[in-house]
Amino acid sequence: MGNTAKAVAGLGLMSLVDPLVRAGAWAAGSDAPEKTEVKIGFIPLTDCASVVMASVMGFDKKHGVKIIPAKEASWAGMRQKLSNGDLDMAHVLYGLIYGMQVGLAGAKQDMAVLMNLNQNGQGITLSRQMHDAGVTDGESLQKKMASDPRQYTFAHTFPTGTHAMWLYYWLASYGIDPLSTRTVTVPPPQMVSNMRIGNIDGFCVGEPWNARAIIDQLGFTAATSQDIWADHPEKVLGTRLEFVQQHPNTARAVTAAILEAGRWIDSSPDNIRKTAQTIAAKSYVNTDVDTIVGRMLGHYDNGLGKSWADKHPMRFYGDGASNFPYLSDGMWFLTQHKRWGLSKTHPDYLAVASQVNRIDVYKQAAQAAGTALPTSETRSSTLIDGVVWDGSDPARYADGFKIKAP
Repeated sequence: MGNTAKAVAGLGLMSLVDPLVRAGAWAAGSDAPEKTEVKIGFIPLTDCASVVMASVMGFDKKHGVKIIPAKEASWAGMRQKLSNGDLDMAHVLYGLIYGMQVGLAGAKQDMAVLMNLNQNGQGITLSRQMHDAGVTDGESLQKKMASDPRQYTFAHTFPTGTHAMWLYYWLASYGIDPLSTRTVTVPPPQMVSNMRIGNIDGFCVGEPWNARAIIDQLGFTAATSQDIWADHPEKVLGTRLEFVQQHPNTARAVTAAILEAGRWIDSSPDNIRKTAQTIAAKSYVNTDVDTIVGRMLGHYDNGLGKSWADKHPMRFYGDGASNFPYLSDGMWFLTQHKRWGLSKTHPDYLAVASQVNRIDVYKQAAQAAGTALPTSETRSSTLIDGVVWDGSDPARYADGFKIKAP
């Protein structure tokens, strides 16, 4: 099946932009980026790959900008630098941007999501000690916690971020109230060391740190994030609304460059391997190539003897399906913030998502990169608990869960 056919199969009817339209001048009268050097923060994770490769492979230069990747130590530090302008943009947690927008992650600040950087490829790792106690999955974890009550400690990477939401949703799907556990925030590269010294029973984080825990024989994969929500949104290209308003052509150019990088990564196993070799370097993820490449290729081993080729591995392009900033994706994080008591009241879900997710910029970038567009700005998905999310009634959805904050 060709790329276009795959896109149609995955997204429904698609529209490919006429190259003559792409060649035309932009609405502002010039497509020249207002700022030609753009500092983009990233955390050492596999899913920083399209930002890094846009710079390394020169896709940025094609669109008239120079991407300067800036390695950051934690999501809290990233939030601060993004907020105060030390960073122009960031490879960043979807829920972190929304938390900033509504004032749950520091002072309220108008933010923008330019594109989704990737889908899938995160994981929930439980400790070897939990396995020794008979735990192999969510069901056995629930039984263990019910029969042996104590303070169980789980780590995520940021309170409003994706990993906190995947962890909470997964626990709740097995009848475990995450609010009855102790949850701690740990920067991604420090997850494995915290498990090594016995600080945590489990964690949710992006790759390659789940694979690293298995290689180091410290833990096992109890679930992948795609088990929770197949083809879920993950990291985004985030920035301040002010930056987009002042530099609209720059925003478009950077988004287009990263779209092209994602397409290049996804186009062949050899390109995935080359990407893994590149991002393994000390200046990026700083780990062994073998720790990264397997799961990038969709080759999974849970650390307990089970191996499989995952149907929903980390994707950076997926014929454009991985990158569109669906309004329903952004709204979902708001529903979970309300579900777990981070938000005390219902926001205007659609209004917030419509302001944050800059579909206008994305469509211009898609034209420049020759990327197909979906016909709808929302999508429908069925999550691990069988509940359908389509963005049509977010308040009812948020309030409809049996396990939630009081």
